[in-house]
Amino acid sequence: MTHIWVRAEQRPNEERVGLTPEGARALLGKGFQVTVEESSVRAIGIDGYKTVGCQIAAENSWPDAPQDAIIFGLKELPEDGTPLVHRHIMFGHAFKGQHSGRALLERFKAGGGVLYDLEYLVDETGRRVAAFGYWAGYAGAAVSLKAWAAQQGGATCGPVGVYSGKDSLLADLGAELDATGEARPTALVIGALGRVGTGAADLCEALGVAVTKWDMAETAHGGPFAEVLDHNLFLNCIFARPGTPVFVPKSALTADRKLTVIGDVACDPDSDYNPVPVYDRATTWDAPVTRVHDSPPLDVMAIDNLPSMLPVESSEDYAAQLLDSLLTLDQLDGGVWGRAKAEFDTHINAL
Repeated sequence: MTHIWVRAEQRPNEERVGLTPEGARALLGKGFQVTVEESSVRAIGIDGYKTVGCQIAAENSWPDAPQDAIIFGLKELPEDGTPLVHRHIMFGHAFKGQHSGRALLERFKAGGGVLYDLEYLVDETGRRVAAFGYWAGYAGAAVSLKAWAAQQGGATCGPVGVYSGKDSLLADLGAELDATGEARPTALVIGALGRVGTGAADLCEALGVAVTKWDMAETAHGGPFAEVLDHNLFLNCIFARPGTPVFVPKSALTADRKLTVIGDVACDPDSDYNPVPVYDRATTWDAPVTRVHDSPPLDVMAIDNLPSMLPVESSEDYAAQLLDSLLTLDQLDGGVWGRAKAEFDTHINAL
């Protein structure tokens, strides 16, 4: 019997989950065993999982789960160096040259476990079967606009937190923008035809921000991209990969520019392919931006779990996209899971 174990997230400010009670009901109906850990922060309460018949486990008890259980979470595991013996489904951030990724892969190699990276669950055409992209773009644009609003008062963006829904977010942010007394800024979104870019553009347009939308056609020449500097905000919604051009080079810091906020929604600062190499570390909910130049200011927003600002909406959306693939977990040798395992094997063998 296929056993999926939904672990509690252990990262601060992470309230999302990749399986709803409705999805759990579908898995149980197919004969799967479903265990859900209790969680003090999960946006979707435990009672719904109990009602549909899931087994309930203590929070963070997954290391002691049966070895044949498939551990399903979203964000990273505690960095304690322990060997990983289970099969894990999560965002590993380990396949694109990230410096912390090697340590994670070495833990899998030591324990004999397997990583099915959620970013690499793809269909026959190479398209991801599920992504948080829309809500990452939506929230990333929101925090970037908060950073711009703070600059108008001579400050940097203060801490951000969870919203009960997008209407609450829009009301809060609209009031902040109005309080500046300034006309709305302009924004350039790169990757505007994708999920991330669509979310970013939708947020901007909902608040009256004029958006220039670029995608592959506008970036095919490889740069430089002087137009980026002519906008107040630049929102990078293209994930780093070999061949990705540099959109904001270090020379932009001292260039003549209107640009004062970069929202690096893709957030791969330690990737070898970082297209925004003016900063070198992710930002946090407590400190949402890092200032990379003072006069004129240039702030970079690079929070790597943005969708958790809207955890209910983003969880329900993502879980609905992923469910069809979860229902094939009893066929790990082929399809989406076979392709993910092949990707993992390639990187493990390269260690």
